[in-house]
Amino acid sequence: MSNVSQHLLSGALSGFASTIILQPFDLLKTRIQQPDHLNKLKHSPLSPQSTLIFRTARDIVQSNGVLGLWRGTTASLLRNVPGVALYFTGLNQFRAFLATSPYFAPLRASSASSYSSSTLPKLTPQGNLLAGAVTRVAVGIILNPFSVLKARYESSYYSYNSLPGAFMGIIRSGPSEVFRGAIASSLRDAPYAGIFVVFYEHIKTTLSNAVSSAPNAAGIPIPFSTSAAVNSLSAASAGALATLATQPFDVLKTKMQVRSETKYRGLLSTVAAVWKQRGLPGFFDGATLRMSRKIFSSAIGWAVYEGVLIAMRAT
Repeated sequence: MSNVSQHLLSGALSGFASTIILQPFDLLKTRIQQPDHLNKLKHSPLSPQSTLIFRTARDIVQSNGVLGLWRGTTASLLRNVPGVALYFTGLNQFRAFLATSPYFAPLRASSASSYSSSTLPKLTPQGNLLAGAVTRVAVGIILNPFSVLKARYESSYYSYNSLPGAFMGIIRSGPSEVFRGAIASSLRDAPYAGIFVVFYEHIKTTLSNAVSSAPNAAGIPIPFSTSAAVNSLSAASAGALATLATQPFDVLKTKMQVRSETKYRGLLSTVAAVWKQRGLPGFFDGATLRMSRKIFSSAIGWAVYEGVLIAMRAT
């Protein structure tokens, strides 16, 4: 199997696993971000998020059963499986390209590189930032129609009869609907992916060095299970940091993709609408859910991706 095929397969399996397991987090986040107000939950700046999460989940289960929490899974798979596959493959290819540049290639190999848990090309922090941001934005723009479809399937504002019908309806509405929220998505994805890759590689290198320098591990390659744990912990930590920095743009993206009012047609008008209705806390609606999902999806996704690559290359 070619190198590109390995990355595509590993990325697709990663996207599939994280989507199936974590769809309820995405569904609840969309439901919490879609309205203008958090009704009857304004008594505390902290309690509304946790209270609303459980109340929203309870209402969904009461109306549609436990499987109702997985509404929109097919639409999410259509977005995330090819999206994650293209992202990981593109990230690897772009990193390999940047590694040929003396500006982005590391000046010296890590002292513990023989025991690294990574299968990816090594770059400087600037290279990791650029590779993550450019790749994520490019994939996001290509798959934005599926992002709109995913958000609307998860929303309670739309009731589609079929997935193909919903998708064709978005396509027939023209470019304004096909690329709805694309700017907000790019403003979220560029810093998120850039920050994530920088911290992921830094934390992973630090942990790998710590593991390989342990007295009882001298000269012994990192075991597969330890490598998976290092990748998961590194990805979860990086995901948490990157999520906090980009949450406001996720709120704006959701508003623009699921609301049809004129005030949500443009980025600046959406910012003004959220500020007027909810103030600063409105830009962090769903932050708890997004943080939880990103931590788990990063841990699952990167562990599966790098684990599958290591397994395929070992055979």
